[in-house]
Amino acid sequence: MGATKWAMKGTLLGACSCDWGCPCSFDAPPTRGFCEGGYLWHVEKGNFGGVALDGLSFTWFGHSPAAMHKGNVTWMTVVDEKANAAQREALATLFEGKSGGPWVIFMAVAGKYLGARFAPFELSLDGLKSKARAVGFVEYELGPIMNPVHGTPEELYLDKPTGFTSKRITLGAGKVFRTTAPELSYDHSGKYGEFSHFDYSGETPA
Repeated sequence: MGATKWAMKGTLLGACSCDWGCPCSFDAPPTRGFCEGGYLWHVEKGNFGGVALDGLSFTWFGHSPAAMHKGNVTWMTVVDEKANAAQREALATLFEGKSGGPWVIFMAVAGKYLGARFAPFELSLDGLKSKARAVGFVEYELGPIMNPVHGTPEELYLDKPTGFTSKRITLGAGKVFRTTAPELSYDHSGKYGEFSHFDYSGETPA
């Protein structure tokens, strides 16, 4: 059997426990020594071989006891429950971190992977006005960073050609970012948040 080619593009939300800008973006230590954060992808168009992934959403969130590149990260994933068996299998293969995309990095630093859960997703995607949640597991609500002097929204972007989740990020705040999974439960509302678009492709070895 030959290798399976895949591609997907869409919208990506992120939030974590660190201060504005996220030190990880600059290869710096996390603000509080540890990092707790997550990403939520919404696939606008995608396929894994002959399996369409259009319209699916999924999220990764985790706990890193130190800088993420030092490893020992505990991860959990949640996939939209509307994914059929073939779609679930395709995403599970990508999540193994052997086929390209950001999950190569995530699994390279994993100490424990708690596996995938399935839940309904609720989405309202509009830049830094975006809200999304995997019901019963994690909730994201973005907002702008506010200027501390005159209280108006700041417009901030990070262009990073070497970025592995996206190449251009709109920097913001995580007005709400909380998880309620028993194994990974925390609330870092009011810390860092980001919005971006992603465009990935790769190949799963035969």
